[in-house]
Amino acid sequence: MNDRKLAAAVIAEVGKAVVGKDEVLARVLLAILARGHILLEDIPGVGKTTMALAFSRALGLDYNRVQFTPDVMPSDITGFSIFNKAAGRMEYQRGAVLCNLFLADELNRATSRTQSALLEAMEEGQVTVDGVSHPVPQPFIVIATQNPAGASGTQLLPDSQLDRFMVRLSLGYPAPADEAELLRRKQAGNPLQTVERLLTLEGLEDLRRTVDRVYLSDPVCDYIVRLISATRGHPLIVQGASPRATLALAAMSRAAAFVRGRDYVVPDDVALVFRDTIAHRLILSPRLEDSSLPDPVDSVLKAVRPPEIK
Repeated sequence: MNDRKLAAAVIAEVGKAVVGKDEVLARVLLAILARGHILLEDIPGVGKTTMALAFSRALGLDYNRVQFTPDVMPSDITGFSIFNKAAGRMEYQRGAVLCNLFLADELNRATSRTQSALLEAMEEGQVTVDGVSHPVPQPFIVIATQNPAGASGTQLLPDSQLDRFMVRLSLGYPAPADEAELLRRKQAGNPLQTVERLLTLEGLEDLRRTVDRVYLSDPVCDYIVRLISATRGHPLIVQGASPRATLALAAMSRAAAFVRGRDYVVPDDVALVFRDTIAHRLILSPRLEDSSLPDPVDSVLKAVRPPEIK
């Protein structure tokens, strides 16, 4: 099975449990292939947890989930040390984050200290407990959900944490026909049980290494840098994208090219993933409360001329 067919097969398999959201599923898969973490911002009950479970099944990933509430402690995430009387030593007890796919459900309901416990694992691929570092398994993916800003019991995620997520996505309400199809599938049993494993951990890592090797030409590199630079000087953007965003946009562009069956990136790949990769990293001007003003992300994409790739 070639790369495009394999990606389509994974999306179709996850689509057995998440109906009518193939475009969002495709972008989640791109972020996974690009070695990124995913933030899902949506109201409760639209299928975020189901989607994460379906991906863990289709990709053969060891899965853990934590429902974040104000009383969740950092040690619940990273693990803790406990004294073993028989052995006469302290022993490490694994935390929930030590898995392949970690679902941080309603992350923005937890305290800042607990949210920060995720940062080391997301950025450095390890957790440190009592001065000892413990690597997380590879591949390692965080899918975090957050309720919309202003929802009861939530607080805004800090900029430093938002910047660790490669993309921010939203499932949204299903179309009426898709919701009816979901009801029909539920009558036959739990659709999650029908999702089959298509990859091993080694197979997923092989795909990611192939994505890493997708070629970025100098003109495309320059295009990515010009797009990021344009966010830093835009009159409606208070804080532009960071160099980490530059790397994330390049990685997502490589994944898009790979899934489209190419071993090199073209400007259209960059444009395809630009909003999902960049929008959540920007701090926008309060002037945007005036709905007549243009969307700054769209205006950046339109203003920066792509190179001609022959």
